[in-house]
Amino acid sequence: MNDEQYLTHAKEQFREFSRTLIARTDSLEATDSLRELAVSFESVAKEEEDLYQRAPALVERLFTTYPDFAPTFPRELLWFLGGECLHYMPDEEISVYQQLDDMRDTAQISGKVLDFQAARAKLMKSK
Repeated sequence: MNDEQYLTHAKEQFREFSRTLIARTDSLEATDSLRELAVSFESVAKEEEDLYQRAPALVERLFTTYPDFAPTFPRELLWFLGGECLHYMPDEEISVYQQLDDMRDTAQISGKVLDFQAARAKLMKSK
């Protein structure tokens, strides 16, 4: 997976999470704060250029206000968004994603494409 593929993958994960959150909150009133958060996720997913600016605050709100929903948020996106989102990852998991980034860089330098999912699965098993 090269950088462009990784970016596309992360954006798709974010879109999928927002679709799932919208579906799970569909029966709530429009003024319910969880429904409003879901709509905000959906908005950011549609307007990808705001992803780096708006998504971390939404993730923080999700994790602090609705911790029951936090496990449904893709772990890869915490790493992808970085910054404050890294506080929601244990050090061991951060280490795995750092290794994956290093492996992607090494593969790219040698003209290869890393099988990100296989490499991630292998590293997660070894932890």
